Amino acid sequence: MSTEPNRRPRRRRALAVLKVLAVLVAAWLVIDKAAEAVSPEPQVGHWRSQEGYESYRAAYDAAMADLPEPTRTHDVPTEYGTVRVYEWAADGDREENDLLPVVFVPGISSGAPMWGDNLPSWIGDRTLYAMDAIGDSGMSTQSVPFASFDDQAEWVEQMLAGLDIDRAHMVGHSFGGAVAANHALDRPGRVASLTLLEPVVVLESLPASMYLWSSLLILPAPQSWKDRALAEIGGTTVEEVRERTPMSVMVDEGSKHYVSPTLVPRTLTDGEWRSMEMPVRVDIAAEKSLAGGGEAAARAQSLGMDPVTVWPETTHSLPMQAAEALGPELEGYWSTHDG
Repeated sequence: MSTEPNRRPRRRRALAVLKVLAVLVAAWLVIDKAAEAVSPEPQVGHWRSQEGYESYRAAYDAAMADLPEPTRTHDVPTEYGTVRVYEWAADGDREENDLLPVVFVPGISSGAPMWGDNLPSWIGDRTLYAMDAIGDSGMSTQSVPFASFDDQAEWVEQMLAGLDIDRAHMVGHSFGGAVAANHALDRPGRVASLTLLEPVVVLESLPASMYLWSSLLILPAPQSWKDRALAEIGGTTVEEVRERTPMSVMVDEGSKHYVSPTLVPRTLTDGEWRSMEMPVRVDIAAEKSLAGGGEAAARAQSLGMDPVTVWPETTHSLPMQAAEALGPELEGYWSTHDG
């Protein structure tokens, strides 16, 4: 059982990610349509200035310092750009280890640093990979625009091939859950199991209340109103929204200095979900879920996904908030499907 001093850093990192997601929900719901009207041609993600990148890089390095030291760092070329991937190798010889690797796909703007609370539970027995997504703030770079959200499955596939990963357990959170789901749909042979942690849109549309609160984030409203909107979207308090952590600083710097393509995931059809032959598990937050809450959980169960868990006293930052319990549970799930 963890003690309060151990829970405090986890809670702070979770709150930082809640703030990330609030800003990005605003981008999806409000900015996306405006961007299409002003600039209908597909865009690549890019830094507004070298100075902005350097400011972000300092914040990114501080956030990465909270993670265990990676065994290796890879920059994997794909036709859409280069993917920064961090590897934590399994103990012993990889060729003699019959446990499949795990690949973590992050939520928007949170990149590899978002897994800081989770990685210590799994480092050792199997090789782990976490990356910064193409088209998002981080150390990955984009050189070719995406024509649609579905194109994101291709850079994931090329990244896995570039790392010589034949099959892996895929884990995605939030936006990364949508990316992982689309990849599993397109390339099922590469995916041993699929774990979706609060995946946005692919099971259910975003809650209608997000439109109101998200709009406040981009309107010329008082900062106090925006802080309230962030708290409502994140399921937290205004005081907690105003906390500063390495993660929240990194996210703020990314939102100020990085221009991301505006592509919204789509809700997959029942037929598409049923076509996936790999095991699929879904983990949903009980409070302020952006994945669809109880409706998303019910749909997942009706489609035969197993297990489908609604985690009490969690919000969209479920991976951090439930890190202690998810550690052994996911390891057991992966071990069951290593064959």
